[in-house]
Amino acid sequence: MTSNKIEIDTLVVGAGQAGIAISEHLTKLDIPHLVLEKNRIAEAWRTGRWDSLVANGPAWHDRFPGMEFTGFDADSFVPKEQIADYFAAYADKFNAPIRTGVEVKHVQRNLGRPGFRIETSEGLIEAKHVVAATGPFQRPVIPAIAPKDERLTQIHSAHYRNPQQLPAGAVLIVGAGSSGVQIADELQRAGKQVYLSVGAHDRPPRSYRNRDFCWWLGVLGLWDATVNQPGKEHVTIAVSGAHGGYTVDFRELAHEGVKLVGLTRAFQNGNVTFAPDLQENIAKGDENYLELLDAADAYITRNGLDLPEEPTARRTLPDPECMAHPILELNLSEAGITSIIWATGYTVDYSWLDVNAFDEKGKPQHQRGVSSEAGIYFLGLPWLSRRGSTFIWGVWHDAKYIADHIATQRNYHQYQNAKHR
Repeated sequence: MTSNKIEIDTLVVGAGQAGIAISEHLTKLDIPHLVLEKNRIAEAWRTGRWDSLVANGPAWHDRFPGMEFTGFDADSFVPKEQIADYFAAYADKFNAPIRTGVEVKHVQRNLGRPGFRIETSEGLIEAKHVVAATGPFQRPVIPAIAPKDERLTQIHSAHYRNPQQLPAGAVLIVGAGSSGVQIADELQRAGKQVYLSVGAHDRPPRSYRNRDFCWWLGVLGLWDATVNQPGKEHVTIAVSGAHGGYTVDFRELAHEGVKLVGLTRAFQNGNVTFAPDLQENIAKGDENYLELLDAADAYITRNGLDLPEEPTARRTLPDPECMAHPILELNLSEAGITSIIWATGYTVDYSWLDVNAFDEKGKPQHQRGVSSEAGIYFLGLPWLSRRGSTFIWGVWHDAKYIADHIATQRNYHQYQNAKHR
């Protein structure tokens, strides 16, 4: 890129899994396009995750349809660096037109003519279509209740790397989705005393009757669910591919030394208070777990499959002391807590996208990624079209729909009537 203005049909912002997926489909449709990435390809996998992270789905599942992972067993869980390498190799496979080190600063619609004016760190671009492929993990969120105490080391899970990063002392982890659970397990194994704040969550089995939970969600049609269940908009999923993959069991974590507490409510005068909802949250997670086992058993019976029974999957460990007598208030100093890790999720940041594609709360308005502002598209967001939209393969299928929509719009704009043919 130079300081001269570039004109292109479609500009894709972001070269993670979403940007690479739609670039493939645009390439197949011969649609001129450019992908801009302010860092490196798949940068979030390299530097936006902790050191030991692996994929939460097996290698046969968490990939694009057009290429398998090399050097890994199909049922293994690929480390983050190799996932980033996979995306870079995939982009090379079809010579994706990606420019790295270029930041998109501002996008606005042209006045009196089609398309958009895009300001970047390396000059201006004019494009008929813009695809926001920056994904859902753009800005880490630390809630307002975080204490203002310089004696505490506080970081978001996005900035956690390894146990050696933290000072001596106990750790409070707020959030028990996939990130919070895996970090808690790693810190406990490293000898840390860990307090894990558990909110509402789903808890699928890692595998059941010789099939991974990704397989079960596929054959049961749950990946294709198009609407989230009411009340579950912010429910996290406690699942892990670490250590070869295992079913998250909060009781087991507690018996190994992790102290479970309920939802974190407030910090005041060196104390932290927790909601009296630990048992309820664990029970609802158990209910979600058993529902999937029941659905799997019914599917096996209905289809006459020869899969081994697994009665141990329904066994429950006794409630640990921290569940029988929940901790509702804790003095941080007395508990030896010197660090807090906020595994509290992310929010999107579309401050650079100055178009009429958002509601009053700043949330993208779209139908399957086609926004309310003609020519603007969103890709990689949760529930973009279905439950599986944020998974690697789900992004690929969503990208195909959006690329096809762009191709259709191009055909309309290129139409000439009989007088001009």
